[in-house]
Amino acid sequence: MTIEEIKKLIRNVPDFPKPGIMFRDFTPLIADARGFAAVVDRLAQPYLGKVDVVLGIESRGFIVGAPVAYRLGVGFAIARKPGKLPSNTVDQAYDLEYGSASLQMHQDALEGLGRVLLVDDLLATGGTAAAALQLVQKIGGNVIGCAFVVELDALKGRERLAPVNCFSLVHYD
Repeated sequence: MTIEEIKKLIRNVPDFPKPGIMFRDFTPLIADARGFAAVVDRLAQPYLGKVDVVLGIESRGFIVGAPVAYRLGVGFAIARKPGKLPSNTVDQAYDLEYGSASLQMHQDALEGLGRVLLVDDLLATGGTAAAALQLVQKIGGNVIGCAFVVELDALKGRERLAPVNCFSLVHYD
């Protein structure tokens, strides 16, 4: 499946979640078996043999991150919103355009697993991904790459993640 075919499966939803926003909904893409398989294979391919664990960011990062981890033959770790993990955690706060938020990971999520691939559905401003990257560093991991299904290039999120390499399948201005 080509990138253009993948892009055609992403639904554009104007004025969601607020007026002026064009929401890129990837649920039709993951509902299409061929499209979902192509996304997983294409996200995993550059990282075969190069990572020890995939980190998925709540919540849509879980949808693509877990099968990418399976495809790479590695484990899967999660970064969640506060209060969702049952054991000892580390936190990382970050700013949003309309407030602030934070992510948590289990302190032991990366024991013995140093090379981390961060996976999420969409890269916009990079705030959430940067917070996840900082969490990984706090517990001794090394993010060797970030992989996204969609990137909104005009928001320059990859600049916040530099010098970590970012790989995105579909780009929008």
